Amino acid sequence: MVEKDSELQSWWKELREEGHGDRKELKEEGHGDKTDKPLWPKMHTMKELIDTCTIIRWMASALHAAVNFGRYPYAGFLPNRPTISRRFMPEEGTLEYEELESNPEKAFLKTITAQRDTLLGISLIEILSRHSSDEVYLGQRDTPEWTLDATPLKDFEKFGRKLADIEKKIIERNGDERFKSRVGPVNMPYTLLYPKSEGGLTGKGIPNSVSI
Repeated sequence: MVEKDSELQSWWKELREEGHGDRKELKEEGHGDKTDKPLWPKMHTMKELIDTCTIIRWMASALHAAVNFGRYPYAGFLPNRPTISRRFMPEEGTLEYEELESNPEKAFLKTITAQRDTLLGISLIEILSRHSSDEVYLGQRDTPEWTLDATPLKDFEKFGRKLADIEKKIIERNGDERFKSRVGPVNMPYTLLYPKSEGGLTGKGIPNSVSI
């Protein structure tokens, strides 16, 4: 059924050859007596379709949320994550090296991003780390009429309950004293994969898809 679905095969061909044109011949390197083999699924079976859609969905939602919405609390203080180095590492015997030894803070500030670029960089990180007020999160739809089919509606409701269970487990772990990274001296609970959030800089919430 999957192999003979012309629209599905056309989508898969476009994804590989247009969306990832530079990787359309992607292969896994052989080791020992194993030869190289293509990494792209052939999209002939239902399992290949399910696995592929799951990976795409994960990358466009939860993976993106996990790596994106936690940037501002750390990178919003630019010395934590400079965007550029304006000078080479000083060599022994140079004036720059003497400055580094005598006043490392001054040398560091002369090396990292300049003031104007710092303001631009922090502003950009802040914008990218914000949720819009009308964000649609994983497990939500922006219109209740997205489908009238009872089967997907039932499955979607089940998916929403699973997301709520995941959030509950994260909250429980945040209160577990065994996890010192969450309840230690810094007391920084993990919130990035809470499914929902309000608008703004919240450090939590999984949007339905990447949106810039």
